[in-house]
Amino acid sequence: MQDWLDQHADITALRLAVADLNGQARGKRLPRQFSGKVFDGGTRLPFSTLNVDLLGQDIDDSPLVFDSGDADGLLVPTERGFIPMPWLDTPTAMLPMGMFHPDNTAFDGDPRHALHRVLERYTLHHLTPVSAIEMEFYLIDTSGPAPQIPCVPGTAYRHAVPDTLSISALDDFDGFLTDLYAACKAMDIPADAAISESGVGQFEINLLHCDDALRTADNAWLFKIAAKGVARKHGFTASFMAKPYPDSAGSGMHSHFSVLDAEGRNIFDDGSPNGSETLRHAVAGCLAAMADSSLIFAPFDNSFERLVPGAHAPTSLCWGYDNRTTALRIPAGPPKARRIEHRVAGADTNPYLMLAAILGAALNGIEDKTPAPPAITGNAYGHAAPQIAQTLEQAITNFEHSDHIKRLFPALMIDNFSRTKHQENRILTDLDSKTRSAIYLKAL
Repeated sequence: MQDWLDQHADITALRLAVADLNGQARGKRLPRQFSGKVFDGGTRLPFSTLNVDLLGQDIDDSPLVFDSGDADGLLVPTERGFIPMPWLDTPTAMLPMGMFHPDNTAFDGDPRHALHRVLERYTLHHLTPVSAIEMEFYLIDTSGPAPQIPCVPGTAYRHAVPDTLSISALDDFDGFLTDLYAACKAMDIPADAAISESGVGQFEINLLHCDDALRTADNAWLFKIAAKGVARKHGFTASFMAKPYPDSAGSGMHSHFSVLDAEGRNIFDDGSPNGSETLRHAVAGCLAAMADSSLIFAPFDNSFERLVPGAHAPTSLCWGYDNRTTALRIPAGPPKARRIEHRVAGADTNPYLMLAAILGAALNGIEDKTPAPPAITGNAYGHAAPQIAQTLEQAITNFEHSDHIKRLFPALMIDNFSRTKHQENRILTDLDSKTRSAIYLKAL
């Protein structure tokens, strides 16, 4: 890390950042000349910092606050190292951190550690997940009395209707997209193809597959930070809110994954179009835990506005081959690329918790050799199948009392996340819809 700073003499400010349970970056700004303290012994931050609500408020009655004297944890740099933040006027680098106890044991309330625990289970089986994420978001003009589609730069024209997969819509915002790709390159985020999505002002950028799921989640977390920063520089707001406009498409965060054995072979591939029995075990594990994991995939009341039948977001707990109406899709393609696409999570999801829930559930199915139900064909919205949670209240209840969740996450993580969602449900749903939407647009 010191070598990196020596090679980037222009950097004058540092951000020390850790992801809280909502995926918000929390931490400190530090002048470059005081970077030595980070290397010498780390820096400290209260454990409760990772367990605040979306407004940044302490959780009422949390044992991490007054009961423990609001004790400090130790922030330790992750293996990612320093990352430039090129959209800021001041030359700045971010250092992603993890939260540990003073004895250097991992803090169970850190969402990145939750994913690490799941990956350790894969390692015990000599297996490696390969994962990728699709990032959907809106560009929004929040300068007026109500959020609206931004003007095409240099004009007074605003797109009025969706223009799905339009090259022209991409070209209209070429300056923003060019700067975003440049930021991703500087931050070593593998941003691939961009498309104009089915909402007005909505875009999707794919993050390429990686055989380190921690890095995949890092990439998604950092991409959100970069998109928001670059958009702000261009006078827009980039929002990963699940449903910013009632009558427009919602934004998802689809994940693709396969699993390699010790020899690097894809265990979902048996040479056939259908994939291996192990693939179906993984499907079964994901389906079994999906309803109880709804709180992770849809963490806010707004999230459930996206999850309605016929709106290109899955609601039925079912799977199918090359079927985008199902919760789990097995994409077509060569057998060696056989994989599962998990389509439930919204763009507002914490990517660390999302991948922990998905990969952990898949491994449960593989370990237990759980048989999968038959794949469906046709429109899943008209198929008789169990449903995901329908409301935030139901999702919280399912999460708190689930044996599946207890198998995936440590008790402290479950308790902290549940407390956070109870408080947000109580506070945010009491606000008028305009104020609540403004909070979501800014924070998510």
